[in-house]
Amino acid sequence: MEIEERIIKDLRKFEENSKEVKDRKILDMAKRYYEDAKYYLAKKDYFTAFGCINYAHGLIDAIRMKIDKESF
Repeated sequence: MEIEERIIKDLRKFEENSKEVKDRKILDMAKRYYEDAKYYLAKKDYFTAFGCINYAHGLIDAIRMKIDKESF
């Protein structure tokens, strides 16, 4: 898979996963990284775009894991 395709796939995955997050403060931070990733992707700066979308996923995943632990 080409790096550009991978980033696009990660952007779509973020869009889906972010729907599960209700914490507005964390979601806002994650969305800023998501928007940065789209910006750098458009500039063909794949390294920075990939880093940004991974930060966004990290924030979302942390909240999703917290929610899962609270369910027990």
